[in-house]
Amino acid sequence: MLTTDQAQDSIFCSSAVIERIVPEDNQFAFRQWHQTLLSSIQQSEGYVRVDLHSPLECKNGVLKWYSILHFDSPMHLSDRFTSSDRQAIMKSGQQFFETYRFKSFTTGLEGWFSNQAGAEMTSLVPSAWKQALIVVLGLYPVVFLQSKLFEYLGVMQSWSYAGSMLVNLFITTILLIWFVLPQITRPLEFWLQPAYVLSHTKTELMGVSTIVSAMAAMVLLFNY
Repeated sequence: MLTTDQAQDSIFCSSAVIERIVPEDNQFAFRQWHQTLLSSIQQSEGYVRVDLHSPLECKNGVLKWYSILHFDSPMHLSDRFTSSDRQAIMKSGQQFFETYRFKSFTTGLEGWFSNQAGAEMTSLVPSAWKQALIVVLGLYPVVFLQSKLFEYLGVMQSWSYAGSMLVNLFITTILLIWFVLPQITRPLEFWLQPAYVLSHTKTELMGVSTIVSAMAAMVLLFNY
């Protein structure tokens, strides 16, 4: 009988379709480079197989190459796309293909990505409502303490409201992204799972109650 984690891995077995546009003059070099890439993929944890398809002939002397990567879980597929080994191989191959893009399934790596060779984005993010709660949790103390500190120091008191608001937003954003959010997301990693993960009710309640408790504690503290 499958455990909960094994059942989720079975449901979310992950694949990615990759398209590369290769000029006709680069076909031989691209094939050699692609073999190096395949050898690296086969060494990755969770690798299942790679399906290769015959190139599609297009106009202007280019071919479209398609391959489908299969991994046993969304996390292993994500690990492959973000690995330093893959980044190095992709960088070395940029001279052989013009553009590439990929589409992944049941992974959170959403959409067709960059039209620039070698550039791509990955997004294994939590649900939007969880992101909103985390941002409010981090933003509340930053905005409150920053406004109190600037008021105490008399900073930007003579500035126009529009000008001071802009500078305040820059400072708040920097503090939030580089300092505050990394500190508050780390202990909440058990709850901030990618949106595709089916979290247990107990986990969801623990995460939400932790955030609500932290917000309530700050309200009580700041009221003194």
